[in-house]
Amino acid sequence: MKKKSEVGYRLRGPDGLEMDLPIRSSTIGPDVIDIAKLYREQGVFTYDPGFVSTGSCESDITFIDGEKGILMYRGYPVEQLASHSSFIEVSYLLLYGELPTAEELDNFDSNIRGHTKISEGMLSFLNGFRCDAHPMAMLSAVVGSMSAYYHEEMDASKKEHRDIFSYRILAKLPTIAAAAYRLNSGQSFVYPRSNLSYCENLLHMLFAAPDEYYEINPIASEALDLLFILHADHEQNCSTSTVRMAGSSGANPYSAIAAGITALWGPAHGGANEAVLNMLEEIGDVSQIGKYVEKAKDKNDPFRLMGFGHRVYKNFDPRATIIREMCYKVLEKLDQKDTPLFDLARELEQVALSDDYFREKNLYPNVDFYSGIIYRALGIPSSMFTVMFALGRSVGWTAHWREMITDPRGKIARPRQLYKGPSARDYKLISER
Repeated sequence: MKKKSEVGYRLRGPDGLEMDLPIRSSTIGPDVIDIAKLYREQGVFTYDPGFVSTGSCESDITFIDGEKGILMYRGYPVEQLASHSSFIEVSYLLLYGELPTAEELDNFDSNIRGHTKISEGMLSFLNGFRCDAHPMAMLSAVVGSMSAYYHEEMDASKKEHRDIFSYRILAKLPTIAAAAYRLNSGQSFVYPRSNLSYCENLLHMLFAAPDEYYEINPIASEALDLLFILHADHEQNCSTSTVRMAGSSGANPYSAIAAGITALWGPAHGGANEAVLNMLEEIGDVSQIGKYVEKAKDKNDPFRLMGFGHRVYKNFDPRATIIREMCYKVLEKLDQKDTPLFDLARELEQVALSDDYFREKNLYPNVDFYSGIIYRALGIPSSMFTVMFALGRSVGWTAHWREMITDPRGKIARPRQLYKGPSARDYKLISER
């Protein structure tokens, strides 16, 4: 295949036939080669395990430049949003494409606050789980069940139905997540309060006693809000692609989000921050860091430093730069800066940042390294870490579902394969085998 500037690329197929592959230009970032007609005209598919070089859709939502460490939502650098915005405002931006006016933001916030309650039937369903059930299992199951409670407003062709779905997902996921946590910890359910902000309400539902006043620590609310902004979207990652693929079949949006939650649960995706804490506990003590760093360098040793490096970012994860400052702020304000686990994390961070091996391979601390430490400092157990990730990412999933379902060129997702199984063969009766 060779480039032909006026049309894009010219491909010569296995039978000698030639075809032109047009280039579709992006606003910023790499252009793409349009191969939609490749099979029809040449009889071949492309092969790209993990879809590392394949654009699965056209999107206006998020842009990432992994080489330069850039992350933008709707064109706004994440650094600016983290400094000046809130998770609710970022949610509006992701869902509707523009920053809201003061009136639009107030109305949007009111709609979220007005949908935080869950039905008693959903609560009974959740309470039917074992007390030691993983909260991600509960979250995905209860979200999937929401279609049974709100089936009258699931017509994706109607904007008002898409809006109501968006409000419900954003508003009810924290309530479901907190209920799962309370079940795990043997505590009674705490109902949401509409007079609290998004993150304040989550902290209230997680930690308040039903019969006592709970004073919300502002630094805890600030840290959660920042984490949710940084986790809000990340382009066509595994869970977002899962939401798009499930939704492309016309499945109800709650089912699509539930599918995204289960994809996020994997340790290679949303479970990485939980794995960071498990790793720190395995290392155990500052005196053991050198030993484990050498194990990480050994290709024959299965041990890996979790929370370092990123598949997309080949330099520093821009989210990690932001969350690192909040991590130290949380440890300082909550007076946990001298606990052994956090001492270990800080020392490991410094060793990795100064070691030539890690610097040459761009294995810098990523957002998962710091987020797990913050969650632990806030008193959130490691089993809830991926759930917290899901709360932030829920708006990104919803924005992508809305974009996918309203795309007039959209069609059901149907990846192809390279078949390597047996050729055609005849069935043999069992007596002849």
